Amino acid sequence: MGVQKDRVRFNVGGRIFETTATTLAIAGRDSLFGAMFDDNWDLQPNVMGTEHFIDRNPDCFAVLLDLLRTGELYIPSNIPEKLLYREALFYGLLDHVRAAMWGPFDGNRLHLAQSIMGRAPGDGTAIRAGPDGGCCVAHGSMVHVYDWMLEEHPPISLDYQRVNDAIWIDSESIVISACERLGRDDGGMGLFSASTGELRYKFHVTHDNQVKSYTGGALSFNSDYKLFSSCKGRSNEYGIGVWDQLTGKQIDFFYEPPGWSLGDADKLQWLHGTNCLLVATLFPRKDNCYISLLDFRDKNMVWCWSDVGAPTTDERRVRDAIAMEETNSICVVNEYEDLGFMDLRSSAGVVRWSSRSRLMKGKMPDEPCYPKLALHEGQLFSSMNDSISVFCGPDWVLTSRLRNSHGGSICDFSIGGDRLFALHSEENVFDIWETRPPPIV
Repeated sequence: MGVQKDRVRFNVGGRIFETTATTLAIAGRDSLFGAMFDDNWDLQPNVMGTEHFIDRNPDCFAVLLDLLRTGELYIPSNIPEKLLYREALFYGLLDHVRAAMWGPFDGNRLHLAQSIMGRAPGDGTAIRAGPDGGCCVAHGSMVHVYDWMLEEHPPISLDYQRVNDAIWIDSESIVISACERLGRDDGGMGLFSASTGELRYKFHVTHDNQVKSYTGGALSFNSDYKLFSSCKGRSNEYGIGVWDQLTGKQIDFFYEPPGWSLGDADKLQWLHGTNCLLVATLFPRKDNCYISLLDFRDKNMVWCWSDVGAPTTDERRVRDAIAMEETNSICVVNEYEDLGFMDLRSSAGVVRWSSRSRLMKGKMPDEPCYPKLALHEGQLFSSMNDSISVFCGPDWVLTSRLRNSHGGSICDFSIGGDRLFALHSEENVFDIWETRPPPIV
């Protein structure tokens, strides 16, 4: 009888396994198994009909093979999870393991997976989710980096310069912005290795053909490998700088117009549909709030709003802002979690406030954390005290609330890699929220 071409036999660490090419094809072309087959997933002549020996852990191989067969991940109690992850990395199956551990992100189906104590109690300032399910946490001048298995990598030290923002360029690269330290020409921005903490290169600001020291602020990037940062220097270099992510070279600068505030921006957001950059400078960094859309193609501020001249009321102080391109609007939030909306198609910039969520007047903690906003997969998220509210639908109805009272108020949160990370201020704890995988029918 001839050899059945679809049948494959492995000897892994002394244990025999038999499967089919159809099952192994689920691993994908970039896996170890992809190298054994041709483009049609037929065994190549030199491996056909033979037993393939792999000198690896057979128990982990059995788990991973079952994952390919069923789409479900079951880890027996005798197998440490980190050992399985290491073996999955060897076979090129990490993406399959991640996909089996949590399902597509849905704010209404999130559950608290675990909480991790920080390294500097009470000093956590920002948390940023990575694209693969990891995160980084800024503590003053330190940035602690965690991979998707939540193993901590070597920390990044900014030598006692305060970190202002961080952004993941990819799963291996993080850009960090920091305050300038007078007399040292330090500060600005740098690209760091997420796995080693090594500084790869710095982003310089050139003004009047001279390299200037500056404070790097809020960060954002677009799909054309451009990196944006708010900048504040000692001469006239106030505004938004633009760099090439790949080379680190400055390629543009939007200087701050008179009477406006760009260099102190709290938040930048690139809008792919309009090729514009949202720039928001908010209270309490400034006494007034400034929100604008910048078009770098002709150095034009195409839309702007400010509360300068408006009646001063604490109930309407904007604490965060986010653009929602699908509805041509900007959402803002005040310290009572009231949501406000502005129409980008109108130059009037009138805020339409809504108090659907809850009114916190008289119930604020002694040291409140100002609310933050995020938009992900068509859902709007707003943090308030020790919880995060989820809003859905065309009218942004409150549909669920995420809450973990341990650790105090939430000072920052971030969504990425199908996870939500929430950083608490008082005990510097951060929570990891995940969506459970859908059942296999």
